[in-house]
Formats: sequence, structure tokens, C-alpha cells
Amino acid sequence: MANTKLKQTVMLALKNLTRQKRRNIVLALAIAFGFFVVTMINGLITGMIGNLEEGITQITGGTVLIAGNEKIPSENEDERDLLINIVRDRDYIKSVVEKCNIDYKYCSCYSLSMGQVIFEGRKALCQMYGRDFSESDFLKNLRIVKGSLENLSDPKSLIISQKLADTLNLDIGDEVIYSTTTIYNQKNVDDFKVGLIIKENTFVTSTQIYAQIETVNKLIEIPEGGYSTFTIFLKNKNLQNKVANQIENAIRNDGKEVTSRAEAFKTNPKNPANGIHKQFSDKSQQWQGTKYGVETLGDAIPALMIALSVVNTVSTTILLVILLIVMVGVSNTYKMVFYERIREIGTMKALGMTGKDVQRVFSMEAVFLCLIGAIAGVILAIFALFIVHLIPISSESLALFLDKGHFSFVIPLGSVLEQYILLIILTIYAVKNSAKKASLLSPAEALRTSK
Repeated sequence: MANTKLKQTVMLALKNLTRQKRRNIVLALAIAFGFFVVTMINGLITGMIGNLEEGITQITGGTVLIAGNEKIPSENEDERDLLINIVRDRDYIKSVVEKCNIDYKYCSCYSLSMGQVIFEGRKALCQMYGRDFSESDFLKNLRIVKGSLENLSDPKSLIISQKLADTLNLDIGDEVIYSTTTIYNQKNVDDFKVGLIIKENTFVTSTQIYAQIETVNKLIEIPEGGYSTFTIFLKNKNLQNKVANQIENAIRNDGKEVTSRAEAFKTNPKNPANGIHKQFSDKSQQWQGTKYGVETLGDAIPALMIALSVVNTVSTTILLVILLIVMVGVSNTYKMVFYERIREIGTMKALGMTGKDVQRVFSMEAVFLCLIGAIAGVILAIFALFIVHLIPISSESLALFLDKGHFSFVIPLGSVLEQYILLIILTIYAVKNSAKKASLLSPAEALRTSK
């Protein structure tokens, strides 16, 4: 019985939407416009921030980063201690990750060197990453412009960006000199051969070059099997803080030296990565052997998380302003609807419809109208976003915000649902007075009304 009554109420509310079509269409379009604007803003900016985060993840090599440092005390009190970025045991952190049962896409390690590439009198500053060229996850992310993966079998083979190749007029097979300093601050040089030219994503990646990890280790005096940083690319990036804390605790439980993320957040809440680095560099911090530091992508670039939060706040504020304006129209419309349907309300109540049923009809009619507008706005926004996604963008300044030269978009379902719930609440509130008046109207009084 209750289900039948509810079904009749819903059908009556939907039927009422076909009356005064022009007025209802105007209201629905106003709501559709609000949801269109907000979905476009949310979709584009969330997509851009996602691409930026993905790009930086590719640059750093992962979502969670574990570095190792050794400290050599200075003999002179006025000089800083020598900090050496090195992990000697390649298997230890991997064993910690496996022990913690972490769900990841892939994990890797690299050795890092800052230096200069020299070719025929031309020089360019760059960062050399020592990577394992047998890792398929590393190779599949490369956008090859020139050369072949077969060239990488040469231990002196070098992967460079197209921009660097153009700057130094380099081609596949050209031999270059790489000048750098070792981890002990000693100058060193080595010869390399260009094996692969890849498309860079941004100016930052244009200065990155890659060589075999053991070749780089030998150049910068890291023992065989060692590295600078271990990286984990998590399947769910939202778990990065949990995973980082888990690994930090596991290292500490093994009796090894490790930094404290909790302390870093306490001393430097706006940029905890700096707080972690200070736990290495401060003169008061002394240890024997390797001290590990665990940080996340969010620790290193907290501005990303802040930006995403600001976008959500701004878009919700815009939607709220638009909805409040529209709700004034909805409220006024249903005041008119009440007076237009007084005799109709009286007839329905005379036939046995209760005041609550009448109130439900008013509320459901308004909610359905607003939901139709909201759904239409989101659908139009998705269609528009898809068109924007198809447009190629060649701007280098936007490159890190793009996905292979195109804007991408993300529709956060949680955010859309929250906006729909907000819409329903505001709509019910907007028609509350009219619906209440209709529910309290007596059949006799309504039927005597001439309107």
C-alpha cells in the first residue's frame, strides 16, 4: 500500500513538470548552467593537477621515496659535515617493502648525479639518473623520438631529451663527455654514447639524462649494488602517507637509523620534505653508517594537495552562489504554483490525499526539476570536456599539466554526489513554505477559492 502511494506521488510530481513548460525549462537551464560551469572547472583543473602529479611522479620515479645518507664529520668545526647520498645494500629496502606487504605497481632504484654534458665545445647542465635499463616499467614510459632500445645494451649508452639533443646538435651514436663530481666531492669525467633520444614533458625533464646504474655508480664512486634513492609507485596514491609511515616504522624496528616524518610535520608542517632533509643536514644530527629518510610525493610538493583543496573550495563556492540565486527563483516559482493550484489541491485533499502527501508532491516536483537540470549540466560538461581533450596543445609552459599534449579531465564522483545532495537540500528548503501552505490548506477553503 505504501509503495503504491509513493509511486502515485512520484508519477503526479513528474506529470506536474509537463505543466508550465517554459517556466520549468528556464529554471532547469539555470541549474544546468551552474553544474556545467562547476563540472568544467573541477574536471579540467583536477585533470591538470593529476597530470602534474603524474609528471612529477615520473620525474622522481615514484610515490614513496626512500633515500639513504651517510655523514662524514668535518675535521674543522667551522666547516659542514660531508653528507653522502648512498644506500649500499640494494636488497634491504626491497625486503622491507615485501615484508610490509605493500600493494604497488612497481618499485625501482636510481643513482643521481649533477653535471655537464660536453660535445664539440658546447656544454649543457643536466641531471644524470642511473637506472636499470632492463626494467620494463621504466622503458615503457619513454616517448622515443630517435634510436632503438637495442642501443641500450651498451653500458656507456645514454638516453637524452630531444631538447638537449637540439641544444648540443646531438644525434644517435654521437660520443659525449660527461663531467660531474663524485659523492665525495671529487671531480670525475667519463665518455658516453647517445643511444636514445626521447620527447621531454617539461623544461625540467629536458635537462634529465639516463645511463646504466652501474656505469653511473662507478663514475660517482657508489659501490656496485648501491644506489641513491629507492622509489615505490603505489597503485593507490592516497595510501602514500600510510605506506611511508609503515616503512619508516619497519626500518626503525630493524634497529636502523631513520628520520621521523612526525617530527618533520611538527617542525615544518608546510613543507615536511624540508623537515626530513634537516634531520640529515643539521650539525646536531650524528649517526654511524646509513640513515634512511622516507618521504612521499605529497611531502615534497604539498602545494599540489593545497591546490586541489582550493579548487574544490572555489568550485563549491561558485556552485553555491549560483544555486542560491536559482533557489530564489525556485522559491518564487512555487509560491506562484501554490496559488495556481489551490482548487486542484482542494480536490486532491477532498479525494483522500493527506497534507503530507501534498507536501511530498511539491517537494518531489521541485527536486526532480532541479535534478534534471543538474544531470543535463554535467552531461553537457562531460561532452565539452571531451572536445577540449581532443584539441592538441603545443605550449611548453603547459606541458607538465598535459597528458601527451592534450588536456585531460577527471570527474570526481564524490564531489558530484556532494553537489547533488546540496542541490536537493537547498531545493527542499526553497519550496518548504509553499509545500507547507499546500499541506495545511483545507479542502473547503480551497474549493471556495475562485483562482
